[in-house]
Amino acid sequence: MSTETFDLCVIGAGPAGMIVAIEYARAHPASRVALVEFGADAPSPRNALDDTIQIANSANHHEPYECTNKGLGGTSASWGGRCVMYDEIDFLPRPILRGECTWGPSLLAEAKRYAPRAADYFECGDDKFDLTKIAGFDGGRIADGFKPGPVTDTTVERWSRPTRFGPRYRGELDSLTNITVLTGWRGSGMEPPSSEGAVPSITIRRTADGTTRQLAARNIVLAAGAQESTRLLLANPQIFRQRGGVPESLGRFYQGHVSGKIASVRFRGDPRKTDYGFHRDEHGIYVRRRFQFTTEALMERGLLNTAIWLDNPLYFDPSHRSGAMSFMYLAMIAPIIGKKLAPPAIAHSVTKGKVTSLPAHIGNILRGLPMSLFTPASIFFRRYCLPRKLPGVFLYNPDNRYALHFHAEQVPDAANRMELLPDGETLRISYDLTGADVDSVIRTHELLDGWLRECGCGELEYWFPKEELPVAIRQMSRDGIHQVGTTRIADDPARGVVDANLCVWGTTNVFVCSSSAFPTSGQANPTFLLGAFAVRLAEHLKKALRT
Repeated sequence: MSTETFDLCVIGAGPAGMIVAIEYARAHPASRVALVEFGADAPSPRNALDDTIQIANSANHHEPYECTNKGLGGTSASWGGRCVMYDEIDFLPRPILRGECTWGPSLLAEAKRYAPRAADYFECGDDKFDLTKIAGFDGGRIADGFKPGPVTDTTVERWSRPTRFGPRYRGELDSLTNITVLTGWRGSGMEPPSSEGAVPSITIRRTADGTTRQLAARNIVLAAGAQESTRLLLANPQIFRQRGGVPESLGRFYQGHVSGKIASVRFRGDPRKTDYGFHRDEHGIYVRRRFQFTTEALMERGLLNTAIWLDNPLYFDPSHRSGAMSFMYLAMIAPIIGKKLAPPAIAHSVTKGKVTSLPAHIGNILRGLPMSLFTPASIFFRRYCLPRKLPGVFLYNPDNRYALHFHAEQVPDAANRMELLPDGETLRISYDLTGADVDSVIRTHELLDGWLRECGCGELEYWFPKEELPVAIRQMSRDGIHQVGTTRIADDPARGVVDANLCVWGTTNVFVCSSSAFPTSGQANPTFLLGAFAVRLAEHLKKALRT
């Protein structure tokens, strides 16, 4: 088996891996960088990695093929483009987390230093996630009569084009002659660390014929996503020899988000003043506001971090009487067209997998003509035909009633885990919601309802009787898209897998650049923060190369 020598070897060419490789190669033109990607240039509809993942609870976790993409650019191939920043509370120890918050607020402050570079890569404008800091904000509120208090309305999500990292940055990879891109290869084995903790090389295996190559590298970065970075570490226990064995937390504390809709909000003021849709900032970037809760309110009430935003009613229920929504629902469930309109996980969030009440939907369309067709056509053009795509569809409601979509943090629970089965290949994923997860969702809605009533702004209308809410939340929430916690950061090797610099405890040169290193899931999609951590890791490696 031949051995090739590199300064840096990155396993995984999703956004994180590409950012690390590009940042490093730009800074050190004389260095040699290997970027290794499992997916081939022409990805197959089936692959050996997803085929060897078992989901123990498919009711709450998407199937493997719905969670990730293989190929240059990774899961950005089907990414919706939402960029959101983590909050201060996500880095603070709280009783509800049972002592499992193993990073600290200084890491958030440091990550924010690299957020502008992450925003450049994701093409989401800048790193401003507060409306009050965005030029042109007129000081308006989310709804007539709303006042900030324990509930806030100025935090925004920013939206990428969405940027498909493969086609977007392939040209730059090709122009950087010190980067060797290897597609169709899988990271497999790593040698034990030396007495100083350096892992000398990693073996990669070609998926087409099983050919192996050994890549010797000064530094090795595992950026293959949470599932595959975790699986690679579980399959190579020898790299933990210097720390005395495999970390107890490796593969455990798997988290995503609890998400769904259990209520609508009925605002009392002028419906024309309700801020239900998108804004464009000074860069032309789409932004949208959301309800969030102050650190003090969450800490005082023992709640998990949660974001709640205004949404449309359930598409599959024709009682919304919207011809445009019924048309879009029928398009989404159409066997061929639906698969082209959205990835399976996103399509499921719209249709909930239901094919129902077709005559009633057709009736909505007929009653709403011509707008039943004109509105979807306008949305289709802005969402699929422009370089910067309309991120979503939110329709004005003259009754000032909107569904509420919640997106909530999970408790880090050791029972939620990824484990390698005895065959050395199968990765079994056990994932469920805890009672604390569900209870926090309910009490967060109660807090929002109470504050809206106190402001005289509005009130919540629940879709289920109170006693049925826990079951409803468990039945509707499904994740696996946001994969957090299985290689978590900690300042003590007894509590985590990597240190604050993402270096695997017990080694000096193996790093994990994945959202799996985040000990808490917060309310935010992890993609943007991971981008900031990728830039930060590249800076760390560049400094190490100079020493």
